[in-house]
Amino acid sequence: MKFNATQISYRSTGLFSALINDYIETKGTAQSFVNYAASKEGYKKAIEQRASFPTNRKVLVEVLQNQYTQLAKDVNSLNNKEAFKLVNDNVNLLLKENTFTVTTAHQPNIFTGPLYFFYKILHTIQLAAELKKQFPQHNFVPVYYMGSEDADLQEVGSYNLAGEAYQWNTKQKGAIGRMKVDDELIKLLQNLEGYWLVQPAGKEALEVLKQAYQKGKTISEATLALVHAFFGKYGLVVLQPDNAQLKAVFVDVMEKELRTGFSQKAIQPTKEKLASTYHVQSDGRDLNLFYLKENTRARIDKQGASYIVVDANISFTEEEIVKELHAHPDRFSPNVILRGVYQETILPGIAFIGGGGELAYWMELKNVFNEVKVHYPILQLRNSFMFMNEKQTAHWNSLGFSLEDLFKPMLELELDYVKNQTKENLALTNHIASLNDLYASIQQDVIKIDTSLGDHTKNLSVQAQKKLALLEKKMIRAEKRKQQTSIDRIKAIKGSLFPKNSLQERVENFSEWVGSYGWDWVEAVLENSTTLNPSFTIITITKE
Repeated sequence: MKFNATQISYRSTGLFSALINDYIETKGTAQSFVNYAASKEGYKKAIEQRASFPTNRKVLVEVLQNQYTQLAKDVNSLNNKEAFKLVNDNVNLLLKENTFTVTTAHQPNIFTGPLYFFYKILHTIQLAAELKKQFPQHNFVPVYYMGSEDADLQEVGSYNLAGEAYQWNTKQKGAIGRMKVDDELIKLLQNLEGYWLVQPAGKEALEVLKQAYQKGKTISEATLALVHAFFGKYGLVVLQPDNAQLKAVFVDVMEKELRTGFSQKAIQPTKEKLASTYHVQSDGRDLNLFYLKENTRARIDKQGASYIVVDANISFTEEEIVKELHAHPDRFSPNVILRGVYQETILPGIAFIGGGGELAYWMELKNVFNEVKVHYPILQLRNSFMFMNEKQTAHWNSLGFSLEDLFKPMLELELDYVKNQTKENLALTNHIASLNDLYASIQQDVIKIDTSLGDHTKNLSVQAQKKLALLEKKMIRAEKRKQQTSIDRIKAIKGSLFPKNSLQERVENFSEWVGSYGWDWVEAVLENSTTLNPSFTIITITKE
């Protein structure tokens, strides 16, 4: 198979916010919400300034070494020595002051969830490699930061396959990463197994899933095993941040938040400035921490002098909760406002790769980082992809449309197609213009007799124009009926490429593509992951 890439601008898709379009095109006021441009010059500046923000590299490396030592014991059948060596080498590089991380973050969606899980990680791998070429005196390690403390089971515990949605129906509660693979999840995997086994390249990837999701493992452990099996050969380091040692490094920031609620105050000026031009992404709360224990991840709320764990019947005084924090830092979890600060506290980060929504809320956070003297990284928009299989590609080409036309509304595509196919003139524009001239001439004549007849003549002109416009619509509908077969084909292609009226990457699972095309599909994404200049890439698949 041959994978043919066509890159188009994000703005031309009409699917991304004004803030994100302005940011990547360095227009408007978007750049004022970040410290560095996502360019070679911006990276050079960020590297120079990153040295002023110390990172506890020793703790980070110790945690990662323990994590991968345990992984090697757990997944003997997946134990690719070369992959473990590459990852271990990258982990050891993190001890060096000239090593920085390129990070993407995502929840541990079961079976990886939507396609952009892959796209984010592959962009991270590619950008780290590109930065090494641009700045050879430094090292850049690609990192997948696992959002294992997310508690949205409805989102994280679901996936779509072949147009059908599947949901993990478990009775477990709390942080997703701490939940365990149970019988219900095994049933979902068995459903997926039936799909994989009839795919041309499904057997190998299915084995990875079966080895990763073993009953009794936590979702965090399963996701680590899965991501390492897929991406360890590229040197990708997976970080599980739900860790007492790592959170101990973040204790001072969490204590400041508990005592002063600094983060909500810090984002207010930025939100006001953003709202004057763009859409504001996240609101935050007076306290942006959760309490995390056993089957609970609940918001901490301050009521008077007490700290209440909402819906958990747990309360503390200020001194009690600070004592709890220092004794058990793993029981505290940053929410969206503080999660990025935690990430960049424990990692020597230089860049964060995220989708449009992620970058939008990160742009609110610069003052939060400043308040606690944590380095605010370069924000890099992730690449987006749309894949068209052989049949879709052949049919779209036969209809005479360009790839950019895929993003046009259906009604516009229908009209364009009908006009291109008919030999007749479906527009009555010239006739309407002639009609205007005729009635203007009539109006000049009648007002000589009675000026009040001028308005009457004008009304007759408007009515005549409306009737011609209606006639034009009827002509187009008649022509559409002649072209109904092709119009149905346009609708079918649009529907398949925009499932649930959303982008393909937000709905479909990698199973459909790796199952059909094997790891060549992943390599096609990696090869076409632009680094410093993100793009929306349409990849058409054709036979050699």
